[in-house]
Amino acid sequence: MNLKLKDLVASSLGLEAGDISLEIPEKEEFGDYTTNLAMQIFGDSTKLKKLPFGSFDFKNPQGLASKISEILSQNKELMHFISKIEVKKPGFINFWLKDDTLFNNLISISKEKYDYGSSQIGVGKRVVIDYSSPNIAKQFSIGHLRSTIIGHALYNIYQFLGYRTIGDNHLGDWGTQFGKLIYMLRRYQLNSLDVKTLEELYVKFHKLAEEDKTGEMEFQARIWFSKLEKGNKTAYLTWQKCRQISLQEFNRIYDLLGVSFDYMLGESHYQSEIKSMLKDKKLLSVLEEGENGAKIIRLDEFGIKTPLMFLKSDGATTYAARDLACLRYRMKRFQPHIIIYEVGQEQTLHFKQVFAAARKLGIVPPEVILYHTRHGLYLSSSGRKFSTRKGGAVNLEEVLREAIAKARKIIESSATSRNLSEAEIERVSTDVGIGAIKYFDLKHSVESDIVFDWKKILALEGNSGPYIQYTFARAFSVLSKAKEEGIDFEKETYLSSFDLDDQEKNIIRQVFHFGEIIQKSAVEFAPNVLCDYLFTLSQKYNSFYDKYPILKEKDLQKRFLRLKLTEATSWVLRNGLRLLGIEVIEKM
Repeated sequence: MNLKLKDLVASSLGLEAGDISLEIPEKEEFGDYTTNLAMQIFGDSTKLKKLPFGSFDFKNPQGLASKISEILSQNKELMHFISKIEVKKPGFINFWLKDDTLFNNLISISKEKYDYGSSQIGVGKRVVIDYSSPNIAKQFSIGHLRSTIIGHALYNIYQFLGYRTIGDNHLGDWGTQFGKLIYMLRRYQLNSLDVKTLEELYVKFHKLAEEDKTGEMEFQARIWFSKLEKGNKTAYLTWQKCRQISLQEFNRIYDLLGVSFDYMLGESHYQSEIKSMLKDKKLLSVLEEGENGAKIIRLDEFGIKTPLMFLKSDGATTYAARDLACLRYRMKRFQPHIIIYEVGQEQTLHFKQVFAAARKLGIVPPEVILYHTRHGLYLSSSGRKFSTRKGGAVNLEEVLREAIAKARKIIESSATSRNLSEAEIERVSTDVGIGAIKYFDLKHSVESDIVFDWKKILALEGNSGPYIQYTFARAFSVLSKAKEEGIDFEKETYLSSFDLDDQEKNIIRQVFHFGEIIQKSAVEFAPNVLCDYLFTLSQKYNSFYDKYPILKEKDLQKRFLRLKLTEATSWVLRNGLRLLGIEVIEKM
C-alpha cells in the first residue's frame, strides 16, 4: 500500500515517487500514513514548478500542504481506498484508509496465513549475510551472541521479502594465533582436548612468551603458521583437529539457539583466492611497501588515512587480505546485490578499509551495497563490558542454560506447568528462555550498547520476549476454544457493515502495516523496528482482550469480528516471532 500511495500522490502532483516520503504515524490520531512533502519542497523552486497549479504564493508549508491536499482529494483512484486527507501543523498531510480496505486485509490474513507480510520485492536479487563468526579454538562467548542473533533475524527478514539469501558463518579459523596453538600442542602432547583446553593453551602461550626474553617462542609460532600456510602436513592436521573440536561445540550452541547457515567457510577457505590475487596486475599496481617491509594499500582518495595492510613483513596474510579474498570469492560465486557484515563496532575502521580497497581494486562494483551493521556491546550493570568476575569472556552456553533454568522456575510456579509432561515443560522452558535472550537483544537498536539485565530479559510484562509469546498464547487459546465450540471464524464474509470502536479499529490498522514494517526492518538493517511493532500490537490486543468479551459476546456479528481480530493478531505475532528466530508458545 505504501508504494501504491506514493505512486498515486506523485502522479497527481507531477513528481517522482522517490520524491514522496510516507511514514506510519506513531499516534492513531494522525491517520494511517503521513507525509512531510510540503515541508520538504516548500523552498525547492524546481519541484514547486512541477506542481499542477499556477500560484506559488504560499506563506508557509501548511498553506502548500492544504493546496496539495485539495489536489489529491480529486484523484478518484486514490480516494477509492482513502477516506480522509487532513493537514496538520506545520505542514503534515495525513491519510486515513477506508474501512473496506482494512476489513479486506483481515480476509487476506486468513487466506495467506504463514505468508502474510511476505513480499516479492527481492525476487531476482541476492543478499549475502555474514554473521556469528566465532573464533576457532576459543569458547563461544557472549560477545558473538549479538552477531548470531541479529544476523539470523536479517537473514529471515530478507528471505521473507523474496531475496535469494545466503547466510555465511565466516569462522575465524586462520591467522598467526594458530602458529602459537600448534607450537603449544606439539610441546605438551595432550591426549584429551576440548575448546576450553585449547583456549587455556593459547593463554598459557602468551604468559610463557612474556617470560621468554629470547623471543624464541614467538619465532617458533611464526614458523609453524608459515608451515601451515604452505601446506605442511603436521601443521595442517593439528589445525584441522582444532577446527573439528571447535565446530562440535559451536554446532551444539547453534542447535540450542535454533540458528543455521548456508555456509561455514571460514578464513582458511580463501587461501587459494589470495594466491590468485597476488598474481593480479591491479593489486600488484597498488601494493606499496610500508613499515618493516609490510605490503599495504593506500586509501587516501576515500578519506581513509590509515592504509590497509595486505601482507605482514614476514609475508603472512592479514585479516584484511583474507576479507578481501572472501569478498572476491563471494562476488564471483554469488553475484550479490547486497552484502551485510553483522560485526561489532570495534571493526569499523577495518571494514571501511576493506570496502574502500574492494572498490579501488574493482572487486565490488559501485552498485553493490556493502553494509557493516556495527553492533554495540553487552555491558554489566556497572556500565563496563560484560565479563566474568576475573575479567574473562562470558561463556555463551552457560548464559543460555541459565536463561532456560530461570524460565523453568517461572513456568513451574505458574499455571502453565499444569497438565504438561516433563518433556513439554523442558521444551516450553527452552523456548521461553532462548526467546527471551533473543528478543532482549533484538529489541535494542543494533548500534546501541546493551546492559545485560535478567529481570528485563525474563519480564512477563512490558517489552520482552515472554510478553509477546504470552500474547500469542492468549490469542491462540481463544481461537482454539472457538474451534472446540464449533465457531467458524475462518470463513469469508463481508465485514464493512460492522461498527468498530477505537480499540478494535486500532488493531485492524496495526496488522495492516505488518508487511511495510518488515520491509522497513530490511531497508534499515534493523530488527528492532519489527520488535517495536510486535510489542505495540501486543499491547493493543491485550487492552482489547481485557475490555471486551470475545467468545461470550452475544451479538454474533461482533463475536465474529472479534475472532477475526484475534486471528489476525495471532498470525502477525506468529510470523513476526518466526522472523526474529523465536518460537511461539501455544500454552503459557
